[in-house]
Amino acid sequence: MANMSPTKVPMPEQDPNVRNKNFEEVATGYTAEMAIEEATRCLNCKNKPCVSGCPVGVQIPEFIALVAEGKFLEAAAKIKETSALPAVCGRVCPQESQCECKCVRAIKGEAVGIGRLERFVADYAMAHDTAEIVKPEPNGHKVAVVGAGPAGLTCAGDLARKGYAVTVFEALHTAGGVLMYGIPEFRLPKAIVQKEIDNLKALGVEFVLNFVVGRSETIDDLFADGYEAIFVGSGAGLPTFMHVPGENYNGVYSANEYLTRVNLMKAYKEDSATPILRAKRVAVVGGGNVAMDAARSAKRMGAEEVYIVYRRGEAELPARLEEIHHAKEEGIVFKFLTAPVEVLGDPDTYLVTGMKCQQMELGEPDASGRRRPVPIEGSEFVLDLDAVIVAIGTSPNPLIRSTTPGLETNKRGCIVADDEHGITSKDGVFAGGDAVTGAATVILAMGAGKRAAAAMDEYIQNKNK
Repeated sequence: MANMSPTKVPMPEQDPNVRNKNFEEVATGYTAEMAIEEATRCLNCKNKPCVSGCPVGVQIPEFIALVAEGKFLEAAAKIKETSALPAVCGRVCPQESQCECKCVRAIKGEAVGIGRLERFVADYAMAHDTAEIVKPEPNGHKVAVVGAGPAGLTCAGDLARKGYAVTVFEALHTAGGVLMYGIPEFRLPKAIVQKEIDNLKALGVEFVLNFVVGRSETIDDLFADGYEAIFVGSGAGLPTFMHVPGENYNGVYSANEYLTRVNLMKAYKEDSATPILRAKRVAVVGGGNVAMDAARSAKRMGAEEVYIVYRRGEAELPARLEEIHHAKEEGIVFKFLTAPVEVLGDPDTYLVTGMKCQQMELGEPDASGRRRPVPIEGSEFVLDLDAVIVAIGTSPNPLIRSTTPGLETNKRGCIVADDEHGITSKDGVFAGGDAVTGAATVILAMGAGKRAAAAMDEYIQNKNK
């Protein structure tokens, strides 16, 4: 009999007033007993609605049934048939708007905790699986992947398993992309990401770091080096700014820079050589997951007051509900229906002293379908601040598009690629993830990398018939 409890087994977590002072993982994970109990809530539906919500097609009922039987390594193997990064996805995927929102149990209660179970299974396998990774027989073809983020890692892994010699070119000094530089340690421990990268190395994937495609070599140079097909998964790392007066004062960061300093360059460690302003009063402008990550990181970096400044209402926040909930628990103050007008600073020291804001009200829906924020006259006020972190979006770096003749891009600077196969306007070049869509989720990038890998395999095999 299924466990008909209407609620999920609670996820153990650090106390909010403890965790907001450290960078250790917030959620501590299920025990084996908790995982089995939660797995028995699954009805094992014949039509598997949850699978239709997963961008990489994880066989969810099958892996959960194995968890219910205590067959954790078998469950991990089932997930890895389609997902290259289960320990990552179990932590950062927006399951509530994907697989879990399709769950039948959600009709009259809470969905099965699919993400929590995926995380448990992946962690268990990392700790207990002693089987060696078998490197596939080479098929005689070599391919290149630009960018070692979730799209690139997924594409590289799928192609390596088919016997391709895969080289991943990464601009930074560490592979992992946004998983390493963007998502904080307290949400995604870097040791987990590194373990997944090490698994790809064991499959034969080669990583070339500190290599900026478009500067170190161009796409055409890579073809001249003998790569038969190239996947571009270079992400969207170019920050968007507010374009308000005072934005050049010292103490104004893009969220990308701030999170890179904290996460990749370990500025949160006492002995870190990475310079960062340890501000006491911080405002983060934006309402997405990146804004939550920046605000929660600032709190852990010693800020006494941290504000989320968002021009729409709480109902319109694009961040995951879990991240919003955790931010509130940790003492982050939300300023809804508030828009920055000007960053204020000391003209002598050029340091931030505050931010002038204006209150808003919601008007008619705009092109995105969300109600447009409209300023309220005479409602300006000032927040006293030491730092401002801008988290209102990113776009792809223009370097690849400007150095690759024949590669079509759109008005947002994103590479134009067929959604189903990742095929671009340039023969032999495939693309996916944030470089194509603009900033999106890890799992959507992984899905794009997976589809592109299949298309690249078909392209090379057909070309060599």
